[in-house]
Amino acid sequence: MMRILLTALLWLATLAVALPVFAQAGQQTDAAPLVFRNSGEETRFHQLTLQLRCVMCQNQSLADSNALIALQLRHEVLDLMRQGKSDAQIKDYLVQRYGEFVLYNPRFEGSTWLLWVGPALLLLVGAGAITAIVRKRKPATGNVANDDGQEW
Repeated sequence: MMRILLTALLWLATLAVALPVFAQAGQQTDAAPLVFRNSGEETRFHQLTLQLRCVMCQNQSLADSNALIALQLRHEVLDLMRQGKSDAQIKDYLVQRYGEFVLYNPRFEGSTWLLWVGPALLLLVGAGAITAIVRKRKPATGNVANDDGQEW
């Protein structure tokens, strides 16, 4: 009985060590460099991936990210390009899957209008506040004289 338990424990320990190795092997196949058919395809690919955001690394483009999902999305973008999809169709596809967040420049829609108009509104409110503060200050009227009659 003890021997069976020890054997089962040894198998579990072996699996626990082996599973991460298999996971890393899968990542290595995804990390294979992309092969482009021509320089035009490569240029279009790089321009498109610079306009798309990695869904995991919040401030990196798809072209700059080393995350596994970014590698997979780059392969997917290239596949969509080779299927004859336009840049707009590829962006629409990714927006459907991941939301508007995937675009570095979100579209001007009802849900994103504040992103586009917000900075101008904030600037106007700040300028109005500064104007109100300046107008509230009372200007100094006349010169102030000291007790000895001298004006400074």
